[in-house]
This record gives sequence, C-alpha cells and structure tokens, in this order.
Amino acid sequence: MDITIHGLGGLSDPLREAWHRAMDESPEYANPFLAPEFAAGVARFRGGAQVAVLREGGRPVGFFPYERDSFGVGRAIGLGLSDCQALVHRPGVVWDTAELLKACRLAVFEFDHLVEEQKPFGAHVTGTFASPVLDLTAGEGGYAEWLRGAYPGLARTTLKKERRLGRDVGEMRFVYDERDPRVLRTLMRWKSAQYRRTGRMDRFARPWIVDLVDHLFEVREEHCTGVLSVLYAGDRPVAAHFGPTSRTVSAAWFTAYDPEFRYYSPGMLMHLRLAEAAGRHGVRVMDMGRGEKEYKDRLKTRELRVGEGFATRPHPVAAAHRMWRRPVRGLRNTVLAHPGLREPADRLLKAVGTLRTSVGPRRPA
Repeated sequence: MDITIHGLGGLSDPLREAWHRAMDESPEYANPFLAPEFAAGVARFRGGAQVAVLREGGRPVGFFPYERDSFGVGRAIGLGLSDCQALVHRPGVVWDTAELLKACRLAVFEFDHLVEEQKPFGAHVTGTFASPVLDLTAGEGGYAEWLRGAYPGLARTTLKKERRLGRDVGEMRFVYDERDPRVLRTLMRWKSAQYRRTGRMDRFARPWIVDLVDHLFEVREEHCTGVLSVLYAGDRPVAAHFGPTSRTVSAAWFTAYDPEFRYYSPGMLMHLRLAEAAGRHGVRVMDMGRGEKEYKDRLKTRELRVGEGFATRPHPVAAAHRMWRRPVRGLRNTVLAHPGLREPADRLLKAVGTLRTSVGPRRPA
C-alpha cells in the first residue's frame, strides 16, 4: 500500500473524482460528511487539515481526511460537527492502521462517529453507539397523505397544529431549498439562543463554524450540497434546518425555530416536512446523528452503529492524550447512557443557560 499526503484545498480533479467513485461504490460512504467537498470546507477554515491517499498498483483506492496539530495529535475531519467519519475506500481495500498513522505523522487519531464497517480501526474502538436514521419514500399525493401513511400516530396531532399555526399567523408554506442567505442568518441566531438557553456550547460563537456553514451553503455538488429548508407561516419563517445532502443521504444537522411558536411544535413540523420533501427529491435516508433525543426515537425507522475511540501508535504524545481524553469521554458517555444521570445534568445545564441569558446576550452569530 502506497500512502501519500495531500492538502485538501488544491486536491486535483482526478483525485476528487476517484474519491467520489469510492463513495458511490459503497452505500456506507454515501453520507455527505464523507465527501471531499465537506473535508475541503473544513480545511478552508481550520489549520492542519489534510488527506492521506491510499494507492494500490498506482491507482487511488482510499481517502483518509484528518486534522493534525503540531504535536501529531490527529482527529477526524470536522470532529464535533461531523456525524459520519471514515477512511473512504473502494470495496475490498484493507490497510494497516499503524502504517497509516506513521505515514500521516500522527501519534493518535481520535474519532467519535466512525462508520461501523471500518474493521482495521476495530481494535481502537472504545465504544459503539446508536445513530438513528429515517428511511425515506417518495410516496404519492401531497404532504398530508404522505404523513398519514408514514406516521399515522403523529399525523392527526401534527396536521392539527399546522392548521392552527396557519390560521393564527398566516398560510403555511415549506421551501425545501431556500437560497436566501438572510434566512440562514436567522437560523444561526435561533440556534445560538437555543444553545444558550439549554446551557450548551454555542457553536455559532465560533467564527470558523459560522464561516464553514456560510461556505457549505454555497456548495452545489452531487455528493455534497448545502440545503437550507424553511417552514413559513405567511411571510414569516417559523422553523428552519440546514445540513449537507448527497444524492441519496440527507444529514440532519442544524434545526431551530422561533421560540415564539414553540406551542405549535415547530421542530417536529420541520423534521416531518423535511423528510417528505427530501424523499421527493430522491434522498433515500435521513441520518439524524448519534445522540438521545425524543424526536429521533419517534421518527427513526432503524439505527446504524458508530464507533468512538483513539487509534494510536507507540508514542509519548499518544499516552498523554489517552490519559487526558479517555476519562472525559467516559464520564460524558456514562451520564448520557443513564436517564437517572442524564436528566439531572440536563436540568443543571438549562439552569446555567438561564443564568447566562439573564446576565446578557453573547456576541450574535
């Protein structure tokens, strides 16, 4: 196996096309987070992003995007934002993990949404977790008919709330692929406020994440397109979602709504409208990402398994990194896995969020 390292910004067209072919040949790699366009977007705003190209007989057969710091600590590209991570390769390709890390000059490689198929990384997986997905069907007829067929238990309540919202505010309208960047900024403001209310880290307080989302909004490629979907009542946006979409997979990424309309369940309305519209546009799967959420349990049709862990080779930096990161991840996963711990922790975070909000708003996205 011949391994060469390349920058992502100037990746040649032949290598990009070979990467796309590898995605097309395996359904596990159809996720837009695995596309070269997503990796190049991260590289544009984050230092140290590269891709290792694996060749057999001179032909590129595998692509391993990663971020590397000056100490040789590596992480999956977009770690903390990406809901799908992998070495994208053609069928039958096997690699040696130690050889790969050495070629990349990595002492350690951290991941948290690794595709289950990645067997060479198997010895380094410290835990696997459910990642709910929604299998989409195009269906026939309108939205209400699709909803009654796909979610008969939810249909009556959802349609009733949507009709009430239409009467109270204005005629309901859903735009699957909204191109107005002002609405994207509205979504970011809503999401920032939600993060603060719930005591979570405000991702949109980080300029590079704002820049990445702005960049992906302009990406219009077959394997990765930034899609902004918006639910309107009259001319007023009440809920929105932005995420990357490939030809067959939509990634549920950033969803938020105007809290003034929270009693109409706008988040659920948004997810259902998005699922129906994405199916009509040829998308087969909506990947909702790892994490315990009530709406995911209500919408999912099955689950994927994703891995978390640290691939290492003998190196002092690897040993230090394990000692620091493993206890932190272990504590977090223990809390998330047990409702008796998760619910009090969630209440505490919300109380902290309320306190922060009362002190004063942070810098807007």
